[in-house]
Parts: sequence; C-alpha cells; structure tokens
Amino acid sequence: MPGVLPAGQAVPADGALPAGAVAALGNEPFGWYVHVPFCQTRCGYCDFNTYTAAELGSGASRDSYPDLAVAEIRLARRVLGGGPAPARTVFFGGGTPTLLPPARLGEILKVIDGEFGLAPGAEVTAEANPESVDQRSLAALREAGITRISLGMQSAAPHVLAVLDRVHEPGRPARCAQWARQAGFEHVSLDLIYGTPGETGEDWRQSLDEALGAGPDHISAYALIVEDGTRLAARIRRGELPRPDDDAMADRYLAADEMLAGHGLHWYEVSNWAAGPGARCQHNLLYWTGGHWWGVGPGAHSHIGGTRWWNVKHPAAYAARLAAGTSPGLAREVLTGPERALEEIMLRTRLATGCPLGILSPAGRAAAADAVRDGLAEPQAHAAGRVVLTRRGRLLADAVIRRLTD
Repeated sequence: MPGVLPAGQAVPADGALPAGAVAALGNEPFGWYVHVPFCQTRCGYCDFNTYTAAELGSGASRDSYPDLAVAEIRLARRVLGGGPAPARTVFFGGGTPTLLPPARLGEILKVIDGEFGLAPGAEVTAEANPESVDQRSLAALREAGITRISLGMQSAAPHVLAVLDRVHEPGRPARCAQWARQAGFEHVSLDLIYGTPGETGEDWRQSLDEALGAGPDHISAYALIVEDGTRLAARIRRGELPRPDDDAMADRYLAADEMLAGHGLHWYEVSNWAAGPGARCQHNLLYWTGGHWWGVGPGAHSHIGGTRWWNVKHPAAYAARLAAGTSPGLAREVLTGPERALEEIMLRTRLATGCPLGILSPAGRAAAADAVRDGLAEPQAHAAGRVVLTRRGRLLADAVIRRLTD
C-alpha cells in the first residue's frame, strides 16, 4: 500500500456502495486483500503504509489488529449482502504479515470463509520477510490454510541488502523456500529488486542464480523506484549514493528475462515470471484484469463494480472508525466507462496475453501497428487481434501504452 493516498469523494459512514456496484459482482472472480501494516524495521527504499512498534503510538497494536480485520470483514458482509461468489484469492500483504502468529492469520481466513466462502482450490498467499519465518512457522502457516508463500529476497549481495536496509542474511531466502516446500507449499515465490545504487551486473546475476537455485515456481523482479520522502531518496539527494541508472536497469531486466526463461520461468506480466499458468499469482491477475476485491486494513484499496475506495492510513484511526461502528473508508471514486476502458488497456498491455485490439480507439489501433513495425509488439499476436509486447517492448512498456491510449 503506497504511503500517499489520493483525494476522492467521501465514503458513507456505513460504507454503502453506489447503486449497481454490488449487482455488477454476479459470479465474476472475487478476492480479498488483507493489509498487515507492521514491520520490524523500516527499509530505506519503502514508502508503503507500514509502521514499526515505535511508530504505532497508542490505539493500535499487533495483538489487537486481527480482531480489527475481522470487524471490517463483517462490515463488508453488511455492505455486500448476498454479495460476491466465494473468494478465489486471498492475499495477506504488508508490511510483514508473518509478524502476526500464523494462527491469527488463520483466524482472519476462517472469518472470510465463514462470511463469504472460499472457492475450491482458492489461492491464499502470505508475503514474508525471510527473517520473520522458520521451519516451524512455515508449517503452521500451511496448517492455517495459506497455500502460497511470497518471500522478499530482494538481493543475494550483502552490500546491496545494506543499501536497501534489509536485515536478512544472504542465503536465508533459499533456505526459507526449501522449508516452505517441506511444509507442503506447492507455490513458492521470490521477490527481487534490481538497480540498487552500487549493484553490479555480477551482483544481479548472483541474485538470479541463488533465487533460481532455491527452486521457486514464481519470481517477481522489480526495478528500484526511488520514492520521495524515503531514507534512500534523502541519501541520493545528499550525494551519498548515485541515482539508479536507466541503461543499467534495462540490462538487468534483459539478463533476468533470459536467465529465468532458460530455467523454465516465463513472463506473464512485465515484472513477473512463472513456471506455467498454475504458478501465476491469481490474486495479482485479478487486479490486472479489472476484477473485484475488498481490501482490509489501514490504507488498503478496494474495487467493486467500478467503484474504488481506500481506507484511512493510520492503524489508530482505522481502529477508531471500526470501534465506532463506521466504515474505515477515507475516500472513493466512481470510475466512468472511459476511465475503466483506459485502465483496461494500461493493465492488459503489460500481460503476456496482451490487449485486444478491439478495445483500442482508431488512433490506438494505428499506434499498435506502429509498435509492430518498430519491433515493440509481436506481429503474430497483432494478426490475431492482440497487442503483445516483445522483450524490447517490455523495456519501453510505459511509452507504448501512452501511444495506445492517446
């Protein structure tokens, strides 16, 4: 959850949605995001809505948080009524969800199941920092109903981890991945970051080697973004660290795509690779294909039937709203038809399945033909009625998308 929330319309005290939003759910895929806003330490590059124990203040705690999440789920039941089909995905994100005991995460999951139901084979993901889990806790998470674990590895190079303010020891993510397999997790993902100041090409290849050696069926690799207000941004501004180099990051991406494909992990979204359709993150695909989800927790975002809203940021304010029996929603926006179409183009163009030419304007279809001519989109996919980015096109995805949406 990003640290800065946008402005928007007021959310009614009871959380009621506009007429037609709930009706739009039908039997379409539905998911839950549960934001756990706690971290042991604050990473210098992160601007997500997270809090260390020293930053929480009064009115909120890790111990009380699961009960607050349950209260919001029960609020959702009142808002959605007969509501959505059983959840196909649940995602515990953060922050560091695994700072909560596995049994408490399991309690939240049981309430979702009891109030709304879980679809057969539902994907239930928990993010974890490698230092926050061990063999015993991973086994307990699996027992609690978590089916997929996503480990924040970031890098294998100690000096890169130091710049990122990550505290796990090199090699621990791989051990955690092995423990997760032993605990019965079928799906194990590792997150990597490239472009950190001081990272070399050899550092990045080492990180990829170690990640692949851990045997995950999914890897996410993200270019470092220097967010305003973070400790990393301040260090770069003072000249202590160089700003990430765009050319170097392009080289890192190309190296990642080549190495991951060579080990059977293929891209399905610009920054995500999986060992087949079954290993793709179904929850994220829900976001990228315009699905419906309810986001639980401070600063969490939700989207149902073209209405998007976001909760108050601070855990204490979140707790106070729920204690008063009111929605924790801070503000919302009701997307127009053209806005939803624009988002669909932006998101689907980032997917390996591509963007249908039929949803583009005449100018967008002309831009798609130009992208094929320029080697940025696949000619065979274009002939079949879709825009699918080439490897070079993925490097320039934002520019291609701007042309498609002009």
